[in-house]
Amino acid sequence: MIDATSDEPTSPLVKPDSRFIRVRGAREHNLKNIDVAIPRDQLVVMTGLSGSGKSSLAFDTIFAEGQRKYMESLSAYARQFLDQLKKPDVDEVEGVPPTIAIEQRTASGNPRSTVATTTEIFDYLRLLFARCGTPYSWAPTKTKKDGSVLERAGTPITATSSTQIVDSLFAGVAERVGSESRRTKEAAAKEVGSENRPTRLMVLAPVIRGKKGFHRDVLEDLSGQGWNRARVNGTITDLREVLKEPGENPLKLGRYEKHTIEAVIDRISLEPDSRQRLAESVEAALRLADGVLVISSEQPDGTWRDTSYSTKFADSKSSRRACFLSTPPSAPAQSATAWGPFWSSTRT
Repeated sequence: MIDATSDEPTSPLVKPDSRFIRVRGAREHNLKNIDVAIPRDQLVVMTGLSGSGKSSLAFDTIFAEGQRKYMESLSAYARQFLDQLKKPDVDEVEGVPPTIAIEQRTASGNPRSTVATTTEIFDYLRLLFARCGTPYSWAPTKTKKDGSVLERAGTPITATSSTQIVDSLFAGVAERVGSESRRTKEAAAKEVGSENRPTRLMVLAPVIRGKKGFHRDVLEDLSGQGWNRARVNGTITDLREVLKEPGENPLKLGRYEKHTIEAVIDRISLEPDSRQRLAESVEAALRLADGVLVISSEQPDGTWRDTSYSTKFADSKSSRRACFLSTPPSAPAQSATAWGPFWSSTRT
């Protein structure tokens, strides 16, 4: 809403209200010495009959006055795309920030040019989102039968180091187990295996994640590297026995079905003295699976629960789906002359 009847004093001793753009004595074109107060940081729409002075006020008065401040903040390269406007016929304009006017015409012959690239704001926007934004997973969690998405994950995408992975698995063990000098090893193991802490873990390296095919070559490669077991679609398989079968499909997998194959790196009980062994297994899994691993932990009811970790930016809950989703970390990247697609799922 524009207040055209403001009667506040115009004395220079009165501090101007930064919440408004105040125009006094606007006489450009068919404007008749009008005073207006326009709120800042809001969407303001000027309406009226043709010839009532909408463009004269918006473009020829407010924009022309604010352009001088804006032009001072731009480089010489950007100034060549903007026309210098003459000083408007107005008594005073206060509270106006640097301005940008977008008219209903093509401002540049380059079809890739935008307001952000022309004004060089895009450099700072990319830097802001890349360094201050938090990326969120856009992976679907619920879909209809026709494939349309009903719900998306919306979880923060994070990266975890191998040390952080080991620390998270041992978090709280010292408090519950206590000093080994005051407790026997059997008592400590019993306490670690209490209802709140699973005792046995499997360290898995996902080498195939939701891909079609028979994957015999993958199994042979794992066996050649010394890994004897793999979890294929949730079932532990002995690779030595499987590879004795002739043919390209020793696992009897469906060719056009998606499969997940995870190398079993280690099976370990979570005890205070097993930290070094667990750290080595975690490192081996991360190397084999390109920075991704799955920890399967035994629950009190005998079931196993999977938790995914990644040294890259990834959705930590995506192991519930067919594949583990990962993405490179956001970065400002590219110069002003070679803009790449912007990561739309990043928020600030």
